[in-house]
Amino acid sequence: MIALATDLGVAITLFASTNLDDLFVLIGFFSDPRYRPRQIVAGQFLGIAALVLASLAGALLSLVVPPAWLGLMGLVPITLGLRRLLALRGDEEDDAPARAATLGNALAVASVTLANGGDNLGIYTPVFATASGPRLLLFVAVFAAMVALWLGLAHWLVHHPVLSAPIRRIGRVATPFVLIGIGVMVLVEAGTVSSFTRWAARG
Repeated sequence: MIALATDLGVAITLFASTNLDDLFVLIGFFSDPRYRPRQIVAGQFLGIAALVLASLAGALLSLVVPPAWLGLMGLVPITLGLRRLLALRGDEEDDAPARAATLGNALAVASVTLANGGDNLGIYTPVFATASGPRLLLFVAVFAAMVALWLGLAHWLVHHPVLSAPIRRIGRVATPFVLIGIGVMVLVEAGTVSSFTRWAARG
């Protein structure tokens, strides 16, 4: 029982420490009328599932694909952030119903989750590598529950009768900069910027 409680604590700490920034990103998505809740839910679960699978194969992946190339995924949130900045100036929300019906929104959420998952991969991979089968299943189950908790909390904050209005206003303005910041962080921490700078200098 003590071992189970310890493993639960480890799993919760692992998820919370590596996904705190995702909570703010989810608030931004829920504040955007172009994204339906079911698209955000599907995208977030898809992104976290992909991170877990990538962590399980992390050691092999690191041997095949250089981290600098994986860092190019940081371009995804940068692109989304720039599009949102342009949307703040224009009338992009006029076609919100059409865009909300596309599968692309769920994939966009998943892509941001993946791009922001560098710390997840770095922490999950060694923990998963040393975990037994039952312990690994427990981690996966706790992660799934925590994803649901994160989604529920973000949705509740955005629709709170008192907090919803300021959160929607702040989220709409702040989310583009959060996404761009995440993308830049991914590019820098993966060594993509330094690698391509050295390549350009040699070329």
